[in-house]
Amino acid sequence: MLKAIALAVAVAAATTSVGAQATGAYQSAAKTSTVRRHKVMTKQERQAALQREAKIPEATARATALAEVPNGTVKSSELEREHGKLIYSYDISVPGKKGVEEIAVNAIDGTVVAREHETAAMEKKEAEQAKKAKK
Repeated sequence: MLKAIALAVAVAAATTSVGAQATGAYQSAAKTSTVRRHKVMTKQERQAALQREAKIPEATARATALAEVPNGTVKSSELEREHGKLIYSYDISVPGKKGVEEIAVNAIDGTVVAREHETAAMEKKEAEQAKKAKK
């Protein structure tokens, strides 16, 4: 009788140990399978992803921005997400005027959502802030 009880205890202990090991292995596998790898996107990849979201072609947005600034020339442009909105942002220089006009055109519906005159000092400060944000 004692041998039967001892055998039952040994079997129970072995089963619990194997079950615990199996559970540990399962948990370990579950943990590794939920780890997600984040791909760092290049600037070109980010721009391509934003382009796919845009409903308005860049050429149409550029024409809209230039219509806001007669005799202006586009100095720089970019497609970006600003304050939750997808916009084309244009820095437009005007002959005889210091600084640039910054025109933001909504990339979804083509409306002008912002217009601001930026001095050289303002542009420099904005570039510094953008540089800090990248770090």
